[in-house]
Amino acid sequence: MGGADARIVRNTALVIVALVGLRLVAAAFTPITFDEAYYWMWSKNLAGGYYDHPPMVAYVIRAGTMIAGDTEFGVRVFSILLALPMSYAIYRSAAILFGGVRVAATSAILLNVTMMASIGTLIVTPDAPLLVASSFVLFFLAKVLETGRGAWWLAVGAAVGAALLSKYTAMFFGAAILIWLASVLKLRHWFLSPWPYLGGLVAFALFSPVILWNADHQWVSFVKQLGRAKIEDFRPVFIAELIPTQIAFATPLVFILGAMGLHALTWRRAGALASRVLIETLFWTIVVYFVWHSLHARVEANWFAPVYPPFIVAAAAAANFVQWQPRARRLADFCLRWAAPVGIVMFAALIVQANTGWLSGYRRDATVRSVGVGWRELAAEIEAVRARSGATCVLAQDYGTTGWLAFYLPRGTCVLQQNQRIRWVNMPEPDPMLLAGKLISVDELRPDGHPALDELFAKVTQIAQLQRKRGPLVVETYGIDLLEGAKGDVLDRSPPPEVR
Repeated sequence: MGGADARIVRNTALVIVALVGLRLVAAAFTPITFDEAYYWMWSKNLAGGYYDHPPMVAYVIRAGTMIAGDTEFGVRVFSILLALPMSYAIYRSAAILFGGVRVAATSAILLNVTMMASIGTLIVTPDAPLLVASSFVLFFLAKVLETGRGAWWLAVGAAVGAALLSKYTAMFFGAAILIWLASVLKLRHWFLSPWPYLGGLVAFALFSPVILWNADHQWVSFVKQLGRAKIEDFRPVFIAELIPTQIAFATPLVFILGAMGLHALTWRRAGALASRVLIETLFWTIVVYFVWHSLHARVEANWFAPVYPPFIVAAAAAANFVQWQPRARRLADFCLRWAAPVGIVMFAALIVQANTGWLSGYRRDATVRSVGVGWRELAAEIEAVRARSGATCVLAQDYGTTGWLAFYLPRGTCVLQQNQRIRWVNMPEPDPMLLAGKLISVDELRPDGHPALDELFAKVTQIAQLQRKRGPLVVETYGIDLLEGAKGDVLDRSPPPEVR
């Protein structure tokens, strides 16, 4: 490696470490989201599966809290640090597929400045480990292509298995790999080799705890998630959301480069055939499904996480590898020059807005409901009400409120979701004595009250109304009801709708 290349590698490493450090700082003072609080509760009771997703997110959070405790920083630290091996994987993937330090360095930096990676590893959801595992799927497939050694298929299987342990979307990797092998003549010999099948066995073995957990729980997680694939109502309006949300998650300039790269790989045949087809199949196999899915239901922007590694490599190829006409060259150079600054500014603005609301003049925005600003103060007020009333347990009606209560109330406080008990099937059953006396219910104020609680308890008395605020903005107003004289089992143990 020459002096110039060594300098690029060193500077790239410094930039990525600085970006990871920025996320670590943001993680320390940004309140936890309701999804993170929910997954944090999972991490206290590790299992082979959960109602909503496979278990990897719980293990990632558990690793972080073992390092830094049950804090916002502890929940997030391990996920954020996973960006370091992710960056290595994407760097090596680009270097193998398209050659050159510049393409590789650009890939690593561009991935880290997308909202998908910067916010996606800061806010810990199943998409965080999925993004990391997807980067290694691409890397190990590139190693298969580079070396021709069958043993790399075992690594591919391990990466796919890790992706499957993160989110069921990873099942599309199998189809993408088959299409790649079938589409490139020189790769078809792998169909006659045992190595890809052994890799498949590795993936299956890693995923088997999820299968066993589902077998023990009426296949509820599979039914819930795979049931989304059917089209019941044709509503193509959701397609219109796909591109705008992905422009935001990729950041506009990275999105332009990625689109240019995919165009060049497909129509200008830039690069070797096997490299081009690998990028295209890993990207389009999943994207085509989500376009089809959007014909009947909303596709959330973060669901596209597994396509970001190949998309970013295509973007880096557009910036450094493809030979463009002068006009397109100027556009690619402009996007490359400003992609990182724009991504960093977008990240900082989003963090400031989520924590303060300053940028919208304290008005509501998309972050105000999901980020738990004000919950620490609200929880202190709820705890004071609970102590005065003598209640032994706190009930909530949704998993988000349950997670926030459990995270921000004093450790050891009895907090339970009264309904949807399938979400908590991995947790030990609560002590019946805690549910035998006075309880309090925490829920947003509703005009019709809580008829279900009125039927379940002899006496339901509202004893407080408390507000969660972000600055001067009232985000939610909660009614605190004192519950006395349970007429039966306090917890609704009805089976989930997926298995009725």
